[in-house]
Formats: sequence, structure tokens, C-alpha cells
Amino acid sequence: MQQRKRYLFTNRDLMRLIAPLIVEQILAVTVGMADTMMVSSAGEAATSGVSLVDMINNLIINVFAAVSTGGAVVASQYLGHEDKEKARESASQLILITGLIASVIMVLSIVCRRGLLGVLYQGVEADVMRNALVYLVLSALSYPFLAVYNSCAALFRSMGNSEISMKVSIVMNVINVTGNALFIFGMKWGVAGAALASLIARVIACVILFVRLHDRKLTIYVGKGLLSWNGKMIAKILHIGIPGGVENSIFQLGRILVVSIIATFGTTQIAANAVANNLDGMGVLAGQAMNLAMITVIGRCVGAGDYDQADYYVKKMMKLTYLVNGICCGLVLATLPLTLNLYGLSRETLKLAAVLVLIHDGIGILLWPPSFTLPNVLRAANDVKFPMAVSITSMIVFRIGLSYIIGVGMGLGAVGVWIAMVVDWIARVCCFVGRYRSGKWKNLAAF
Repeated sequence: MQQRKRYLFTNRDLMRLIAPLIVEQILAVTVGMADTMMVSSAGEAATSGVSLVDMINNLIINVFAAVSTGGAVVASQYLGHEDKEKARESASQLILITGLIASVIMVLSIVCRRGLLGVLYQGVEADVMRNALVYLVLSALSYPFLAVYNSCAALFRSMGNSEISMKVSIVMNVINVTGNALFIFGMKWGVAGAALASLIARVIACVILFVRLHDRKLTIYVGKGLLSWNGKMIAKILHIGIPGGVENSIFQLGRILVVSIIATFGTTQIAANAVANNLDGMGVLAGQAMNLAMITVIGRCVGAGDYDQADYYVKKMMKLTYLVNGICCGLVLATLPLTLNLYGLSRETLKLAAVLVLIHDGIGILLWPPSFTLPNVLRAANDVKFPMAVSITSMIVFRIGLSYIIGVGMGLGAVGVWIAMVVDWIARVCCFVGRYRSGKWKNLAAF
């Protein structure tokens, strides 16, 4: 009885944390899918324009997610260390710094929009570029709200409460889909309508979570200290968040560069890549939920200084990740003929998209969990520089370098680019598994 009591998370605790996260990830992916599917009625130029900007949006969103992860790790470790006051202080500083960073990025994105898109996507058709410019401006306006939303959601996860962000995600998705129907089909605003619907949904979701986090009955809440600058606390958050932000930014930038390669293959391959990215997101959504849960659980163990429990939960949660990731990828592959018919695109585009999905989800069943879930164990333990170095190196050498060799040089197009992605996964697996087994990630916490 005592042996069971010593565990920080019961099976019920884990399910209460993970199940809402899976639902939330499903809903998060449907925002992008709804935009792409519904805007596809405006033509392939509109679909391609949205997909090109979504690559930029993903880069920026991952910056926000990385800083939020830094705050979640700090808050989780303080809770494991049983220092609630410091955990609350970290929450206020997290929201402050993410809001400031997002506001700066918003202004730069709007002011430099033409130069940014022109540099990244040289040679794209004029119609595609025109749609991309509209979508980027409206997307940028949502960055501060999305950043604060991510921070609030991360703090609720640190408390083991992922149900609240799940409920808000439901509200956000209902608003987004309803807005798409109104603005795209009713008002005939095309790309602008899709972006406006997402903007409204993100603003409302942000406000709901932010207000909810002021409840003093919560273990972690924010109050009057929200605007007070604490350099030491922000430094702790950024110590974890910056390497993660650099890693995610380079990773997403690499994906953008890869898409810029695909853009030279023509509109058909751009659109096929966009469809495949949408469907692939569904395949790994349960794995994404496990990534977030891993931060909370391992961060709490590290804060408590109990690395035996950390090892126990790593093994347990990795097994669960393989299970849920395999189920999701299998479902995507099994329903592929049905889901492809939801896109109003040409037969050639959908055929290529099917091949890309088969590559990603077929191989992702085995390689995705150790490539993307396992490194979160290292991040939760403050071992942030190693995964950053591995991800950047692997991205440059394999995902980008091999994309040129196989996709362009060997003439395989988008298929060659996705083969290079698989090689990138293999390199990541070798490095992260080796690092975890070495035990060098242990005893790096600040407590």
C-alpha cells in the first residue's frame, strides 16, 4: 500500500491528464483542416496560399509553445518541490513574457509581410502570393492572443488540469467552423474569411482561459503581480524556453525551406503537400498530447528529485504513446479514401497526397514517438541544449540537404522530400534514445 502511495500520479491521474489532451489535439488539428477544406472551394490558388502561410504560422506558434513549455516545466518543478508561491510567480511571468514576444512578432510579420513571403517563396504564382499576403496579415493579428492562450493552457496542464483547455478548444473550434461557413460560403470572402474566423476564435479562447486563471481557488493563479517584471524568474523560463524556441523555429524554418523546394514543383504538388500535412496532423495528434503530458509528469518528478519515478513514468508513457499513436496513424490510413474526397481538388493532387500520407503515417507508427515524445523527457529535466543541437543538425543535414538531393537532384519531387524526412526521424531516434539511456539528463534541475 505504501509503495503505491509513493507514486506522484495514479493511473486515474494520468488518464485525467491525457484524455482531455488527446481531445484537445484533435480539435486543434481540425482548425487547420477546416480552413484548408473549406477554403479549397475557392480554388487551388487559395488552398496553396493558406498552406504556405500555415508553414510560417506553425513556426511562430512553435516559438510560443516553446516558451510556454519553459513556463510549464518551471511551474511543474516548483509544484514537485512543493513551492506554490514560486509556481504562481512563474505563471505571471510566463504570461507577461509570451505576450510581449508575440506582440513584437505580430508587428514584424505585418510590416515585413511582402519581403518575408517574397524571400521564402520565390517564383510562386501571383494568385497564390496574393492569397498568402491576405492570410498572413489576419493570422498575425491573432499571435498575441494565441500566445497567451498557449501559456494559460500550459499552466493548467502543470496543475494536472487539462480538461479546462479541452472545453475551451471545443468552443474555439465551433466558432472557427461557424465563422468559416459564414465568411467563406455566405460572404464569399475566401482566404480572408478563413483567417478572420480563426482570429475571432482565438481571441475568445484566450479571454476565457485568461479570466479562468484568475481564480484564487486554483493551485496556480495570476493576480496583481502580472505586470511586475521578475528578471530571475523570466531567466529560468527562457533558459528552457529559448533552446526549445530556437529548436522549434529552426525545425519549422526547415519545413518552410522544404516547402519552398516543393513550391518549385508546381501548384499541384504544393496543394498535395498541404492536404498531406493536414491528414498527417491527425495521425500524430495523440502523440502530440503525450508530448504535453510528458512535460507535466516528468517535470513534477524532477522537481521532487525522484528520478526513479521519472524512469518509471517514461517507460509507462512511451508504451502508451506507441499505442495511441499507432491507433491514430492506422485510422488515418484506413479512412484515407474517404477523407481525400472531402477536398475539392484535382485527381492528380489527391493521388499524390495519398502517397505522402502513406509514407508519413506508415513509418511514423514506429519512428515518431522516440523522435518527438522522448526528447520532452530531457526538456522536462532542464536538459534542453542536447535536443536543440540534435534537431537543428538533423534538420539541416537530412531534411533539407537530402530534400535537394532526392527531391530535386533525383527528380522525385515531393515524394523525395518526404523520404528525406524519414531519414531525419531515424537520426533523431538514435540520438535521443542514446541520451536517455546515458542518464546525463538527470540531476540538472535547479532544486
